[in-house]
Amino acid sequence: MWFKNARLFRFTKPFDIDPEELEQKLEAAAFKPCGPQEAFRQGWVSPLGRKGQQHVHSAGGYHLIALRREERVLPATVVREAVDEQVEQIETEQVRKVARKEKQELKDQLTQELLPRAFTKSRRTFAYLAPKDGLLIVDASSDKQAEELASELRRAIGSLPVRPPAVEQAPAFTFSGWLNESIDLPGAFSLGTECELKDTSEEGGVVRCKGLDLRGDEIRNHLEAGMQVTKLALGWEDALTFVLDEDLALKRLKFGDTIQEKLDDIDTDDDHARFDAAFNLMTLELARLIPTLLEAMGGEDRSAIVDAA
Repeated sequence: MWFKNARLFRFTKPFDIDPEELEQKLEAAAFKPCGPQEAFRQGWVSPLGRKGQQHVHSAGGYHLIALRREERVLPATVVREAVDEQVEQIETEQVRKVARKEKQELKDQLTQELLPRAFTKSRRTFAYLAPKDGLLIVDASSDKQAEELASELRRAIGSLPVRPPAVEQAPAFTFSGWLNESIDLPGAFSLGTECELKDTSEEGGVVRCKGLDLRGDEIRNHLEAGMQVTKLALGWEDALTFVLDEDLALKRLKFGDTIQEKLDDIDTDDDHARFDAAFNLMTLELARLIPTLLEAMGGEDRSAIVDAA
């Protein structure tokens, strides 16, 4: 159970949900397959897949959840061909041109007729609530996917006071400072070999670099020309590697050999126990990393956060 991404949401108010209450609310919004005329449907499923019944997997004060989204796959080319055939038939039989509005109505009608015969595809998005850390962490490859889960969770439980974390100085300023050495890179972190730089002018050119010495002349020349670093590959304590972007999203998250060895040392053939152990290891490492990372980024701006009394 290793996340490949970590998109962070900070609770703006104290939020300590009872696992049993969370289970009841997610069960009430459980996933059901798409109906014949539905383009998509989403709902909550067990994070353990077919091996689990509960919609919430809790361990160590962390609550793992999973949102399943199913959608019908109806290629635009299929709809377009069906519309073209109908338009050609009408124009031939009625000897008239089909107007744009009528074409749109035909498209809507044919889409509804074709939907029940379309294949479906689905995906699961995992997240966990960390009330004691004040965070919701989503394993999503895009902001849209993460926001989708947060919105669905808010709908299910009635309230979800979260926002992306904010830091005291612009991430691009910090990233660029680490590479031009005007800002010290904290000792727990190491530079990878990948970054993305953006031109701050109106043209907004982008340079993506891989497999390079990030403090070499090539990168330094781009920085001296006024470009800023917006994505940066980092390592942390030989335990994790990731690419951090200016939205503070951790992408291509990889847990190191030392973490995997801890899991391998657990002597059990029970799948549930190994899942539990992996989840514990992952949450503990991220609980150590995230505050250290926010501090390295200049410190978190907590002006909009209400702390517990």
